[in-house]
Amino acid sequence: MAEVVVANIKIVTDSSIQLTPEEIKQHHITVIPLTIMIDNTVYIDGETITRDQFMTEMASASALPKTSQPAIGNFIETYEQLAADGSQILSIHMLRAISGTVDTARQAGEMAKADVTVIDSDFTDRAMAFQVLKAAEVIEAGGSLEDALAAIQAVHDNTKLYMGVTDLTNLVKGGRLSHAAGVISSLLNIKVILEVADSELKVLRKGRGMKTITKFIDEMDDDLRKLKNVKAIGISHADGLELSEKIKAQLQAAFPAIEILVRTTDPVIATHAGAGAFAVMYYTEN
Repeated sequence: MAEVVVANIKIVTDSSIQLTPEEIKQHHITVIPLTIMIDNTVYIDGETITRDQFMTEMASASALPKTSQPAIGNFIETYEQLAADGSQILSIHMLRAISGTVDTARQAGEMAKADVTVIDSDFTDRAMAFQVLKAAEVIEAGGSLEDALAAIQAVHDNTKLYMGVTDLTNLVKGGRLSHAAGVISSLLNIKVILEVADSELKVLRKGRGMKTITKFIDEMDDDLRKLKNVKAIGISHADGLELSEKIKAQLQAAFPAIEILVRTTDPVIATHAGAGAFAVMYYTEN
């Protein structure tokens, strides 16, 4: 009798995700890197430049860095290599509002000789990692692709991603804020809180000085303490470790059992948000 081969499900994502090297290794996650160009020099995210090195290079660059999604050929090659043993591919990527990576992944999935399912996470950074890690958990427990997709959707529907921008310079350079508004904002020391919701970046509040940031953090802390089912919390930053550690300490007091990851964010977010920016992400279970 011929041996029945049960296909595996392998997870692919992009380098905008916030995962530790240990998580990537433990769950056998394939991360396809984005590319970054700083003053005409091209770097491969996570391979030829680290996130901390990127922050240093961006600070001294003559122009705003440019980031781009991986080439379609990289996706096709990766999918076909991973599927060579009959595995299905689950490819989860950052929201389309920030990058065209998910569109490239979908095109590659249609062209590759592989069974590929591509998902727009509607998030990025650690918020996207919540979905990837949950999918890995389901798959490793013997779940099907449909089981993994259902779990991803449940995490998606209960995830929050808030970002604080303390310096609007890069938003002006990137064309997301007019120069006049940027000058006024700089003079008035305006800080902005953004939320990723409905597949886009929305301004949640703005105000003068760091009190805008601290007030929001206090309010978020109060809201989180009312929740009984917070499963994970992540904090990322763009050269804003000191503030991020303060936020962690505040939230850790409310959730001592949750390991809160604090790490430098990816170049895509750092480029647009600028130095000093931070993000707080969490998800709950019903």
